[in-house]
Amino acid sequence: MSRQSHAGMKLFTVDEANAMLPLVRAITGDIVKLSREIVDRRQRLAFLTAGRDLEGEDPYSAELAEIQRQLDRDVSQLQTYVDELVALAVEPKGGPEGLVDFPCWMDGRVVCLCWRYDEPEIAHWHEVDAGFAGRQPLSLQGCSPTTECPDNPG
Repeated sequence: MSRQSHAGMKLFTVDEANAMLPLVRAITGDIVKLSREIVDRRQRLAFLTAGRDLEGEDPYSAELAEIQRQLDRDVSQLQTYVDELVALAVEPKGGPEGLVDFPCWMDGRVVCLCWRYDEPEIAHWHEVDAGFAGRQPLSLQGCSPTTECPDNPG
């Protein structure tokens, strides 16, 4: 990882971010799969519980409560995966889509290297506040923390 930092944030070069992709891809794959399952189960559970009095004598209340407990456990596991990415100093941005940002110093400012789970390598960046919709292709020189980067270990 980059030794460069800005306001306590680790900054990556394109090479450093790409070198981390095998681990980030593995964790993100787990996030994508589990996120999609959670979204789907939440929708099904909402459909099944709509208009039901689960506190009353509904014959399926125990089964529906167990489904909710399993869903809660999966949400907790999903948070564990997210925490693993955060511990690597990357920023998970979209669970089902598998979006991950890597902070980077470019042209005197912090930007985000932008990667999506189905992409073989990091090939895009965006301004911090632009998000995925503001993605732009990397130039050949782009995104390399340099000596211009303020060394602020935070």
